[in-house]
Amino acid sequence: MKRVLIAEDETAIREFEVINLKRAGYDVVDAESGKKALECFERYNGDFDLAVLDIMLPEVDGLTVCKELRSKSSTLGIILLTAKTQEMDKISGLMLGADDYITKPFSPSELVARVDALYRRVALNLMRTENNFKEEIKFDEVVLNLRNRALKKRGKIIELTQVEFQIMEYFFSNPGTVLSRTQILHHAWGDSYQGEEKIVDVNIRRLRMKVEDNPSVPQHIITVWGLGYKWEN
Repeated sequence: MKRVLIAEDETAIREFEVINLKRAGYDVVDAESGKKALECFERYNGDFDLAVLDIMLPEVDGLTVCKELRSKSSTLGIILLTAKTQEMDKISGLMLGADDYITKPFSPSELVARVDALYRRVALNLMRTENNFKEEIKFDEVVLNLRNRALKKRGKIIELTQVEFQIMEYFFSNPGTVLSRTQILHHAWGDSYQGEEKIVDVNIRRLRMKVEDNPSVPQHIITVWGLGYKWEN
């Protein structure tokens, strides 16, 4: 069963999310605060595919919940719900490990589409793991393991989120090739993604912090001004 954790303090919005995701075939566990969301995650032993978190949660805010859940699971898909005025919170959430965000207000179709898109990525990576998929792609000191979604640099393991893995896999499959933000967006988030391209830039920044010796002077993930990004060995 596809299980989603919903954390939303506004009752009407929470019920709206629960009803629509249940109709779409998801098993939904909901919580009205950040503290209860974390308790639910523990109660179910982390057996969730996705989490949809409102940023403005009582007791423990959504960004803290995001950080905590990401520290407990690199495979969990995380979507943040934000208001239009919470621009910096969107970026902070992505830097803390969220895979996507949805700006309020949103329609039932947008919610389900974004959850479905992220779930497909989660399921694909789970299938690779269960099938003992062991292929690796190696460029000098950097090795991408396609089974466990891990990156190794000089033998040190660097865990990746769902989106980070998709981007790195895309880079490694096209070394030295300039990939536009639109291409990266469609590859990692899907052709029907309705969000903004700047989410690509935030994830690139996050990847540089993990991969580069000096993120401010990147040697591998290179910006090609006006065009996009490319991977250099």
